[in-house]
Amino acid sequence: MSNLDLFIIAAYLAAILAIGFWCRKRQKTTRHYFLAGRHLPWWAISGSIVATETSAITFVSIPGVAFARGGNFTFLQLVLGYLLGRIVICILFIPAYFRKSLLTIYELLRSKFGPQVKSLAASLFIVMRTIADGVRLLLTSVVMATVWRSFFPGVATPAATAVSIAIIGGVMLLFTAAGGMEAVVWTEVLHVGVYIIGAIAAATLLIHAIPGGFHGAVAIGDQAHKFRVFDFAFDLKRPYTFWAGVIGGCFLNMSTHGTDQYMVQRYLCTTSSRKAQIALLSSGVVILVQFIGFLFIGALLFAYYRPDLRPVAFTSNDQVFPDFIINHVPSGLSGLIIAAVLAAATSPSVNSIAATAVTDLYQPLVRDRSDAHYLRVSRLLTVIAGIAQITVALTLIGTTSSAVNTALGVASLINGPILGVFLLSAMQREGSTAAFAGMIAGIVAVTTVWLLNLVAWPWFAVIGSLTTLGVGLILAHSPSPREADVTTVST
Repeated sequence: MSNLDLFIIAAYLAAILAIGFWCRKRQKTTRHYFLAGRHLPWWAISGSIVATETSAITFVSIPGVAFARGGNFTFLQLVLGYLLGRIVICILFIPAYFRKSLLTIYELLRSKFGPQVKSLAASLFIVMRTIADGVRLLLTSVVMATVWRSFFPGVATPAATAVSIAIIGGVMLLFTAAGGMEAVVWTEVLHVGVYIIGAIAAATLLIHAIPGGFHGAVAIGDQAHKFRVFDFAFDLKRPYTFWAGVIGGCFLNMSTHGTDQYMVQRYLCTTSSRKAQIALLSSGVVILVQFIGFLFIGALLFAYYRPDLRPVAFTSNDQVFPDFIINHVPSGLSGLIIAAVLAAATSPSVNSIAATAVTDLYQPLVRDRSDAHYLRVSRLLTVIAGIAQITVALTLIGTTSSAVNTALGVASLINGPILGVFLLSAMQREGSTAAFAGMIAGIVAVTTVWLLNLVAWPWFAVIGSLTTLGVGLILAHSPSPREADVTTVST
């Protein structure tokens, strides 16, 4: 890499900061800080959803899925489940969120089941999102560490990764704390364009570098069975089968896009439920095309490196695409692609974490303060959330497992019980004890199957949500001990 590449990367980070501070002047209230005044157009929300769903994990790890020995396009079965989940969300959840003027979706649980259930759901979200986005920050920093080492080869990889985490995490904190949700959405719209250009550029270079070009790459990939999409085997321990993809992917998407403040907060920034539905469905189409593209890049990388013919020095398949970008892309263009990876990483959840912490945990304890006070607390909690994610990333330096499996697995563990209690709220209007017990049962169930390695991660959300829903419904319709005694006496 050259100084031009470093300049492009620095310029991109500076542009993100500029957007954040430009939006700061309109952050006068907590509602604007968290919901951008609810005036953003649906297409901007759609772009924000796509950028949020396309983290550095997608940009780097998804090509690694297709590149891996035995890897193929079966990941797309999960995306089919994502599309089905979006349809359910549009019918079941989004209209309910717009009937009330909500700042966080967990406020809806308070009206149904009381403050304990709301607080538990909000706390689970904060924990899950902190861990998952710490993983995302780490993966992006691994790419940036490769950049630093190209300029300073004497620096050890762990040290370069730690410095990258601090820089990227610091930029994320500054522009989010300054510009609020409005800055997040508009930078994410910018991100979509940047990383799509970067991905297309990388794919074009790969095609020209492979003997035989496009047709040669397809022939090699076809010989290695890279383009297989469907796997109808019913094996609960395999993550990319038709059943795990469609069923598990549907439940996972319902939880991440329907009952996760990180994503739903974007819908609430637009003016109506209809516009939110259009934004969500249109983003699903883009996501499908995008995943096909990233998996195809993985097949191109396989045809380029040919790990079936010669050994490759990668400890993780996530390292393949970054290696190509750093070592085999011309100067200038490599800087643009690295900026694209950063674009996929700087879609921070810290604003959503702060919104949840202030609205659902802090305000019930510290009542009757001015909105200016809550806005100051919101900015402080944004910084604290960012520091927590940076800490997670630093702790996980050296991890070799696939980042996409790690991040989605963590999300599935906790989002399942949260989805279950929202499904329960749609069927049952009272019974806080039943809802709370259902969530605890869901957490215990999904943690058990995870620790015992009984099923693959796409099934975590299914097990967690259905256990929560089932236990909640049973307890809600069971007579209380006092009611049982009265029945016995009358008999």
